Amino acid sequence: MVFRLLLACLITLLPFSTGDDKLTYPACEFNGIKLYGKVKFVTSFPDIKIKFVDNFPDIKVKFVDNFPDECGEWQIVENFPDFTVQVVESFPDIEVKTVNNFPGKP
Repeated sequence: MVFRLLLACLITLLPFSTGDDKLTYPACEFNGIKLYGKVKFVTSFPDIKIKFVDNFPDIKVKFVDNFPDECGEWQIVENFPDFTVQVVESFPDIEVKTVNNFPGKP
């Protein structure tokens, strides 16, 4: 009985994965890269390849001017980014939907 209770507690505390893409919740990470913070858009050698979609995103993103410290909040910068992204049409690592409210996991 105690073992089942402990196992149930551990399962609820572990972040789950959406499959092979290694996008985890509630940690809001992709392959160890936090999906919030300062981001730079690049054309080559990105940390993450993204595709903008309207339906069924992996994460909802809100672009902010300051303090991108919550899941899904991105501040676009040119210098000293936390991570870099490249917008692609095919074979993205994650699919992103831009929102004005309630960023983060779908």
